Amino acid sequence: MTAATHSTLFPQVPDSADAVLEGLDPEQREVATALRGPVCVLAGAGTGKTRAITHRIAYGVRAGILQPSSVLAVTFTNRAAGEMRGRLRQLGASGVQARTFHSAALRQLQYFWPKAIGGSLPRLVDRKIQLVADAAAACRLRLDRGELRDATAEIEWSKVTQTVPADYAPAAAKAGRETPRDPAEIAQLYAAYEDLKRSRSVIDFEDVLLLTVAVLQDRHDVAEQVRAQYQHFVVDEYQDVSPLQQRLLELWLGDRDDLCVVGDASQTIYSFTGATSDHLLDFRVRHPGATVVKLVRDYRSTPQVVHLANGLLGQARGRAADHRLELVSQRPAGPEPVYTEYADEPAEAEGAARRIRELLDSGVPAAEIAVLFRTNSQSETYEQALADAGVPYQLRGAERFFDRPEVRKAGSALRAAARFGGNDSLLDDAVDLPSQVRAVLSGEGWTTEPPAGSGAVRERWESLAALVGLAQDFAAARAGATLSDLVVELDERAGAQHAPTVQGVTLASLHSAKGLEWDVVFLVGVAEGMMPITYAKTDEQIEEERRLLYVGVTRARQRLHLSWALARSPGGRPNRRPSRFLKGLRPGSGAAGGRGAAMGSGGVEHGARGGGGGGVAAPAPRRARRTPARCRVCGRTLTDAGEMKLMRCEGCPSDMDEGVYERLREWRAVQAERSGQPAFCVFTDKTLMAIAESVPDDERELARIPGVGMRKLNRYGSDVLAICAGQEGVGLDEGD
Repeated sequence: MTAATHSTLFPQVPDSADAVLEGLDPEQREVATALRGPVCVLAGAGTGKTRAITHRIAYGVRAGILQPSSVLAVTFTNRAAGEMRGRLRQLGASGVQARTFHSAALRQLQYFWPKAIGGSLPRLVDRKIQLVADAAAACRLRLDRGELRDATAEIEWSKVTQTVPADYAPAAAKAGRETPRDPAEIAQLYAAYEDLKRSRSVIDFEDVLLLTVAVLQDRHDVAEQVRAQYQHFVVDEYQDVSPLQQRLLELWLGDRDDLCVVGDASQTIYSFTGATSDHLLDFRVRHPGATVVKLVRDYRSTPQVVHLANGLLGQARGRAADHRLELVSQRPAGPEPVYTEYADEPAEAEGAARRIRELLDSGVPAAEIAVLFRTNSQSETYEQALADAGVPYQLRGAERFFDRPEVRKAGSALRAAARFGGNDSLLDDAVDLPSQVRAVLSGEGWTTEPPAGSGAVRERWESLAALVGLAQDFAAARAGATLSDLVVELDERAGAQHAPTVQGVTLASLHSAKGLEWDVVFLVGVAEGMMPITYAKTDEQIEEERRLLYVGVTRARQRLHLSWALARSPGGRPNRRPSRFLKGLRPGSGAAGGRGAAMGSGGVEHGARGGGGGGVAAPAPRRARRTPARCRVCGRTLTDAGEMKLMRCEGCPSDMDEGVYERLREWRAVQAERSGQPAFCVFTDKTLMAIAESVPDDERELARIPGVGMRKLNRYGSDVLAICAGQEGVGLDEGD
């Protein structure tokens, strides 16, 4: 056996189930040994959540409690799923399925499609943007590349939130979405896109989940076969599930509750894609008997970094903030975060590059350093500054600046203007190089004021604005420079930044940095207008921006640098100010408007069956031993899912209110017709009977009825309660 075998690359497999638990802290051990019933793990950044859940699965397998083939572990990226499979192999738990939602659903769909539908599964399209373009043409809508991308994102959001084309406009308005075109046009485009897919016999990424849900709902034999295969579920990053993914998870589970979810509401940063932390925060409502374990021991970051992270959340507002975790660093002390103010953005980039150069010279590996920014359009300045300082870098999660379509197109326009500008009327009134560039780029979509909202249109404008700023800087540095000189400069910059790098400093947006960590992190552009971003208007959007900064801070292990610039370009008006999120946290910034202590420290909360519970972190008495469900009439133990939903034997007398039941059935038929779904997708007959037997007075009573999850409670709860209260004509008007 070589020495390498003993390295961390080749760890020895634990020789027993008990050995799997060695090295876990008390809370992680609680996670690993809580193998039955619903379990919710609230895991702060850097607290070892992946370690906890992989050891949980491995311990169950090695102890003979779980069969490897009966476990399905679900996460959100192929990288995370691969990492989980690798860790499970190292712990001696091979054979466990660790997949993304889409990967697991696609396997099931491919297997069951011939049996459930017949024939072969339609072809899955890799990229839907061409289909969207064809649908736009069919609707006689002229969309440029940016609008196509944004319209595609709207269709994806609609599908994961289970919004049909007819409901798109009101749903988008309710969600406060910035739509790239009139909502009615997007709805028309969405409907045409769905028609086009059907005519071409293709499906898209979201259809994989939608079709799997449909098959499991319509074919109970298929659902039972899947449930016979998988009895135990683990869901990572549960704060990021969409309503559609939650529905699929519910169908996988059926009436069982062997489910472990892991998440952190304070790291919810993808709400624009349909993700919501509500499922995590409402876990105790859906599962009153859940065991809740809080992981707060931070093994990643120094106490200084953790103190800043806790301070950011201490000022937060909203529901996620009410359930925030107070992290406790387990690492030795390190340097305090460094806050630096610069005169302008180029100076900020040069300052970061200079410090990075010093770190590299002192022996810090380039791969252990990251520069994180809010928008991809900020990357060009840092790409250039690092290149000028001789620092290798790699760009993550975005195209290189000079590879972006709008930048390439703008470069071609500038090159043409440099050659034939004398014949271009656009340049007649341009008196210097910056005004020439502004005139040329105005034809490419640049305007003096940024467009409203977010998305591709805004990103394209930011890229063009970066070129305008570069032209101003170039003209200031080289008196008498011409448009041809600028084109040569742009070509040289593009060529230098295409040089391949094997190991380099990471440049990444804050969104693409999620799940990663580095020894040294530079958080740049932490100024009002960028953090929070200008188009974040509502309280919910502002709080998501705060969580985004929190994610950035918690990427740092040892050293953290935060910076901002007072002006965009040299000589510009110094009218910017540091982000409001840093108030009271950086030296000399006054007192913070904190909220006091967080929702408790680490530990375990055992739920009680039948308890109420308003949220996942609500205190609950210690969980009693689970008892079987019994008929509320004769007392017999219930095993049939339908009988358990009614809480009585099928043959026992019912005290159902027949009038309420009939009104519920009439209301359900209307809802099903409006949504284009089978009636049982609204509520099953058994659920309607259970409602009519209990006739709930409020949402809490309604939520306790099996078959009424939070999604249906939010969507139909007010109607159902009104019907139970005797109100007539609820939800039946066509104009409703």
